[in-house]
Amino acid sequence: MLTWNDIVKFATDGNPDPDFEVRKSEDEWRKQLAPEQFHVTRQHGTERPFSSGMCELFEPGKYACVCCDALLFDAGEKFDSGTGWPSFTQPAKENAISYHGDNTMGMTRIETLCNRCEAHLGHVFPDGPAPGGLRYCINAVALKKVEEIDAVATFGGGCYWCTEAFFRSVKGVSAVRSGFSDGEAANPTYKEVCTGKTGYAEVIQINYDPKVVSYGELLRIHMGTHDPTTLNAQGADIGTQYRSIILYRSDQERQIAEDLLEEISDTFDSKIVTVVRNFNKFYPAPEEHDDYYNRNPNQGYCQAVISPKIAKFRRTFQYLLSPDK
Repeated sequence: MLTWNDIVKFATDGNPDPDFEVRKSEDEWRKQLAPEQFHVTRQHGTERPFSSGMCELFEPGKYACVCCDALLFDAGEKFDSGTGWPSFTQPAKENAISYHGDNTMGMTRIETLCNRCEAHLGHVFPDGPAPGGLRYCINAVALKKVEEIDAVATFGGGCYWCTEAFFRSVKGVSAVRSGFSDGEAANPTYKEVCTGKTGYAEVIQINYDPKVVSYGELLRIHMGTHDPTTLNAQGADIGTQYRSIILYRSDQERQIAEDLLEEISDTFDSKIVTVVRNFNKFYPAPEEHDDYYNRNPNQGYCQAVISPKIAKFRRTFQYLLSPDK
């Protein structure tokens, strides 16, 4: 639980790192957002108090950033502050929000931003209810209510053009994003990762509904659609960026991964070299890499490498395929 001392320390000494970052130009944000959303989130504006019915909503659910969909607050932490703006006692995660000193309006305050995309949210004050004593005073137009939040899984198994194409057709999967993880330097570029010298792996990040498809089932697809016995290579794709990797977010996920690797170890002629590591950060790949196979089915690599793998995947995991995809 965060306290006011934690908030002041973040604002003074530096904020926790986000899971990953979203950066767009001002023109891109302007095209994406409604005028008032753009004014508040990108120009640090403030909506009129009592101008939104969100202050009176206390049903279960989650609140995400209107700009980048980052999960920011849980409705269980929402309370009626009487200020005219939605108020919360704690963020959804410690690294969901960044904190910055604000000396405008003739006073000293601490501004809150979405830590993923730097959207202005509002301010935080030390006059909230016990036990944390915090009041996050947030512009309603900076938020959107989401009833369910998908679980997230991150795997790497060679070129992400291949791995992404598999999971897009799986039932319960709502989104798949290509990117980079398990490296050190911030904001790696595709060109840098391609050198094989950054420490990053090409990975995919999967949003899924665990009530429809389990983490274990996704892992079985992952381990069944690439060769986990070749070190830093998949076919002709060679380099540390193509390593076989599972990035877990909890001890339960780690145990599921380790149990599966032990279970399937005897089905391979060579030793499995898949790395199981704690998830740290995910950096999205350039947008032109998203859904690459479906957008470029006649491209040479797609025809020669991905299409045969897709056909085998669909035969093997037919029971996990969505009828809509």
